[in-house]
Amino acid sequence: MGSPPNAAPHSQPNPGPDPVPRPHTPAGRDGLAALLAHPERAVIALDFDGTLAEIVPDPERARAHDGAVAALGRLVPRLRAAAVITGRPAAVAVRLGGFADVPGLDHLTVLGHYGAERWEAATGALHAPPPHPGVAALEAELPGVLDSSGVWHGTWTATAVERKGGRAVAVHTRRAPDPQGAFDRLHAPLAALAARHDLIVEPGRLVLELRPPGMDKGVALTDWVRETGATTVLYAGDDLGDLAAFGAVERLRADGLAGVLVCSGSAEVTELADRADLVVDGPAGVVGLLVGLADRLDERGPGTP
Repeated sequence: MGSPPNAAPHSQPNPGPDPVPRPHTPAGRDGLAALLAHPERAVIALDFDGTLAEIVPDPERARAHDGAVAALGRLVPRLRAAAVITGRPAAVAVRLGGFADVPGLDHLTVLGHYGAERWEAATGALHAPPPHPGVAALEAELPGVLDSSGVWHGTWTATAVERKGGRAVAVHTRRAPDPQGAFDRLHAPLAALAARHDLIVEPGRLVLELRPPGMDKGVALTDWVRETGATTVLYAGDDLGDLAAFGAVERLRADGLAGVLVCSGSAEVTELADRADLVVDGPAGVVGLLVGLADRLDERGPGTP
C-alpha cells in the first residue's frame, strides 16, 4: 500500500537540540571533538566559586549548584580524571561542594590554595605544606589597615576577612553599601600590606585575596594535566584568577594537546569571556554543559572508548 495522504514516507524523527553547546572558536571545537571522541584521554578541571557554585555574600554559605555533583558522578568515570582547582582550602571546597564519598568520583582531585593543597577522592587523603609565615603576620596587622580605610563596617562580616587556614586571607566587599567603591579604596593599602610580608594581592569578584606568590591556577593545572598524561583538557572558570589557567590551556594547545576554555559568564567579569571558546550562563550553564557531555557519552554506551 502507498503512504497515507500528506505523509512524509522518508521523514526521520527530530533528534532535538544538541545537549552540548558548540564552541565558537575552531580550537574549542577541535578540543570538544577530541574529548567526545576519546574521553578516556581527556580531563576536565573546574573552578569552584562562580563556576560550580554561585557567588554568595557569605563565602561560607556557598554550595555546589544543584545537579553539579550528580553530573560529575556521571561524567568523571568516562574521563581520565577531573579536578576542582580553587583558591579555597582543599578541605573547605570538599565540604562545601559535597565531593566526599560520592559514587563515580574516585578520579576527582581537589587542588586547594591554587594547587598548594591536594585532596584525593579515592583515598580521602589531604596533602598540604606548612603555612607561609607572612600570612600570620599580615593577619595581625590587617584589622588596623581595614579600620583606617573607613570601610571596615561595610564588608561582609564584622571582621571583613575570610581566613584560609593560615595560607591566605580574603577581604570581601560584596556587602558594603558601595561594594565597588570599597574594593577600590582597599586595593592600594592591602597591596602595600601584602608587599611588607612578601605576599601578593589577587583581585577577584569584589574580593581581594592576599596570598604567597608562585601559587596560581595555571601552574597547578599544567602540573596536574602532565601528571595525568591526558591529551585533552577542558577548563571552566569565572574570575580573574582563572586567567592563569586559561593561559595554561593555551600553552598546552601550542604543545599539541587539545583544549576547551569555558567561561562561567557573569556581568562582573568579562575578561574570561573574551578569551573563552565557550561562554555559558553561570554555574547553571556549567552544570548544563557537564550533563550534556554525560548524555552524549552515555549515548555511546558504558565503557565505549
